[in-house]
Amino acid sequence: MTSTMNVKVPSDRIAAPSPWRSFARMVGTLWSNGKARLGLIILGLFVVVAVFAPLLAPYGPKENTFERNADASAAHWLGTTAAGEDVLSQLIYGSQISLLVGMAAGLLSTIVAVLIGLSWGYMRGFLGEVVGFIVNLFLVIPGLPLMIVIAAYLQNGGILMIIAVIVVTGWAWGARVLRSQTQSLRGNDFVTSAQFSGDSRARIVFREILPNMTSIIAGTLFGAATAAILAEAGLEFLGLGDSSIVSWGTMLYWAQNSNSLLTGQWLLLFAPGLCIALLALSLTLINFGVDGISNPRLREGKGR
Repeated sequence: MTSTMNVKVPSDRIAAPSPWRSFARMVGTLWSNGKARLGLIILGLFVVVAVFAPLLAPYGPKENTFERNADASAAHWLGTTAAGEDVLSQLIYGSQISLLVGMAAGLLSTIVAVLIGLSWGYMRGFLGEVVGFIVNLFLVIPGLPLMIVIAAYLQNGGILMIIAVIVVTGWAWGARVLRSQTQSLRGNDFVTSAQFSGDSRARIVFREILPNMTSIIAGTLFGAATAAILAEAGLEFLGLGDSSIVSWGTMLYWAQNSNSLLTGQWLLLFAPGLCIALLALSLTLINFGVDGISNPRLREGKGR
């Protein structure tokens, strides 16, 4: 009697889900969360304003041919500055710099945190202790004073200087979180299987462990972008940035220099401050949806 047995040969490469399908599922989970939906709407409005600023702004951001310290009127909805510039136009154009610095610095900080956090969490021995000492050193040093010292030393360096300062001082917290998650995943069966298969450390870290940390990395990105937007506004407000550009931080800086509160022009401080708060709030609300991706118990609506 002859029997036939079908033997399934294990494949070295398992078909992964489509990246577009994974992205669509993540967006659907974010949209199903009420707080994240509100954050996406607010962020989308700011992005549209920044992209179409030349079409939306009634005047140029540095056009100073108007009456100085004018109150709100039909021609100037938010009034004018002490230099005779339209506040609404500056507010619209300022979204470009604030979004650019926030997103660029947040993305670069996240990349540094991912590279250091994953490598630190997987490695052991003396090298891991050295990396841990460096990360803990950056965590112990207060971030704001360190940013002020570096920015003051590299003053008049422009936007790139501000981005570099924020990246240098903003990666350590994300690296610490990613290191803890990497250590928890290091002992899983799929990592052990990859080790016995002879895969290199780099492939195990970035091909096996990294895909399982997407939601945490996304949360780190939004958190870093929020901190970067607030840090850029703070440095510009203290006069440590490039005061010749038009951003929400420089608007606060020049409003303070012109004593806008004493002259009754509270809109010069309130308008950019409100935009900074709303932009930071939108990113924070989106983080609630990101938490829902990593923890299904936190999901709301149909995506639960």
